[in-house]
Amino acid sequence: MREKPPLDSNEDGAWLGEGQSETQLAATPDPDGLEENDADRPAWDSKIQYVLAQVGFSVGLGNVWRFPYLCHQNGGGAFMLLYVFLLLIVGVPLFFMELAAGQSIRQGSIGVWKHISPKLAGIGYSSCVVCFYVALYYNVIIAWSLFYLGNSFQYPLPWEHCPTDVTTNDTVKECASSSPTSYFWFRKALNITNSIEESGQFNPIMTGCLLAAWTIVSLAMIKGIKSSAKVMYFSSVFPYVVLFIFLIRGLLLDGAMEGITYMFYPKLEIWGNVQVWRQAATQVFFALGLGYGSVIAYSSYNPVHNNCHRDALLVSCINFMTSVLASLVVFVVLGFRAKDIALRCVVENLGVLKLMSSNGSDQNWWQGFNMTDPSSVSIADYRAWYSHYSSMVGPKITDCSLEEEMNKGVEGTGLAFIAFTEVMAQFPASPFWSTLFFLMLLNLGLSTMFGTMQGILTPLMDNFNLLGRHRTLLTVFSCLLGFIIGLLFTQRSGNYFVTMFDDYSATLPLVIVVIFETISVAWVYGTDRFLDDIEIMLKWRPPVVYKYLWKYVCLMAMIGLLAASLLRMVFKRPTYTAWNQTTASEMSLEYPGWALAMIVMLIVFASLPVPIGYIHSMVKNRIVRSGPSEEDVGQEMHRELYTKCNSSDQLDSNSHQAPSEEGEGCPRTVFLPVGGEHYRLLPQQEEDDEEEEQDTGV
Repeated sequence: MREKPPLDSNEDGAWLGEGQSETQLAATPDPDGLEENDADRPAWDSKIQYVLAQVGFSVGLGNVWRFPYLCHQNGGGAFMLLYVFLLLIVGVPLFFMELAAGQSIRQGSIGVWKHISPKLAGIGYSSCVVCFYVALYYNVIIAWSLFYLGNSFQYPLPWEHCPTDVTTNDTVKECASSSPTSYFWFRKALNITNSIEESGQFNPIMTGCLLAAWTIVSLAMIKGIKSSAKVMYFSSVFPYVVLFIFLIRGLLLDGAMEGITYMFYPKLEIWGNVQVWRQAATQVFFALGLGYGSVIAYSSYNPVHNNCHRDALLVSCINFMTSVLASLVVFVVLGFRAKDIALRCVVENLGVLKLMSSNGSDQNWWQGFNMTDPSSVSIADYRAWYSHYSSMVGPKITDCSLEEEMNKGVEGTGLAFIAFTEVMAQFPASPFWSTLFFLMLLNLGLSTMFGTMQGILTPLMDNFNLLGRHRTLLTVFSCLLGFIIGLLFTQRSGNYFVTMFDDYSATLPLVIVVIFETISVAWVYGTDRFLDDIEIMLKWRPPVVYKYLWKYVCLMAMIGLLAASLLRMVFKRPTYTAWNQTTASEMSLEYPGWALAMIVMLIVFASLPVPIGYIHSMVKNRIVRSGPSEEDVGQEMHRELYTKCNSSDQLDSNSHQAPSEEGEGCPRTVFLPVGGEHYRLLPQQEEDDEEEEQDTGV
């Protein structure tokens, strides 16, 4: 096989810590092609199990409520085309890069980047911190789903009608001013305060649901991928069954085709809006789970020669098609909801006209309408009449526009817990549909939570032997810690903190993580070397276009996304949507000063491991260089070295590694075995023993 050139001692070698890494790789014969230290590493039982795990992690709640909302707000079909374009040139290459790195190095996110250079170890720690952030608030959404699931086993559903105030025997004012579903969500489920500054007491029901959610995650993760993978068979497949059932049911609804038309109608002018590009890139970024370390962790349990390129294309395609499927379901439901609201508007207005008629008003205005059956009047006929007589009938008569109702975008929790629940309450056998829907949300959330927790646990167990030997205790402790910190979200103001974490705790740190990941592979290790290693792994070389995508396109896209996000935060003060109990309506409020400080601390704390890891490695190298040169002192230093690939730092002739026949020095550090050789850890103790043999003349 072609010998690859060594790293330059003055440039790339400097990034590799001037020969002072955590590991020294030495070529040793291994006919089985397996690493000795990987002999006990868990592995997937089958390829389908692995694919389901990756799909389950990448396909989450964002596919169901975030992507349809962005598509709804940003030009429908035009946004989809933009999303596909960014997915192909940014998403798939970065996803493939993480899959290949994890599969070849067979470590979690910390070990992968430390393997390339100890100065980059902080990237993995940043990924772990962000994963923990996401796990904290993501499990709260699972707790909400458990609460609604428990309330779905009753008829009629508790959010179908407004409750009655027992003191006045009238409908509760807050519910009458909004809607039964909004009232149940904000008052019964969350019991929310008017702003983030009013914390309120703990919500005992939600606290119990959060405890149940963390218990489920702990039990599923307690045996590692062996236990979580078995759950994946159900949690990854079940949501697709439910989505198809809802799509078939939704297509039978009145207004479904109007919703689909609205979804696919392209508004190409949005391509000139920079914010739309930012939102599309962010969605690509989060849809594939880039930067979390979970993709790396899952792929590290694969066989070395698994075709990770095909996996990258397959999972990316499934992810996008899931987003389209979920959008179809959402838009047929929103189309039905919008048409139902518009028709009720027509009936109400005709009722007012009929009342005006009884008071002696001119009846020529509504000639042609069947006033005895207002529901038979179509929206188009009413709007045509309204366009002629609106100036004559006064302000009591309003327009009833299907398009305006469709334009009222519903995002995130509002889509799942308000809009969908409102529609399902109108279905026959509504408890059945509600149970199906919240079981789907529960499984979508759990499959993503398993991947997120794997992104935390795998790197820690790979890099700290003590934690690796106590997997069960580490899992239980992590879940217990997550529950205790998660009590922040079970206050009456907890929903505002969920919004804060969702909007700010992960976005910027993850972009920074992926920027450094791309730099480490494309510029530190080198794209040619990385492609060489992938060629050894796959037995064929990926297209050269990946080299330029990694080095330039992906990197510049991530830097642009980071700059756009920072500028938006600087020039537009962060806000959140609050529920006002008095007016029974939502309003946009600015975060107070202490909340802004909390946002900054979350971002800084997640990003700090990257520079700290670099500085720590630099200081460590400087101490080693400036230390005494006596051999007895050097032998007391318990460290391992990267074998230098230049003549000045080669191991001597008595070392385990023999020089090449051409005398060009040792082979360079690679991720994978080359031919019949395999790279394993060479402990410093073996090196010390050989030096003692030289000193004694043995």
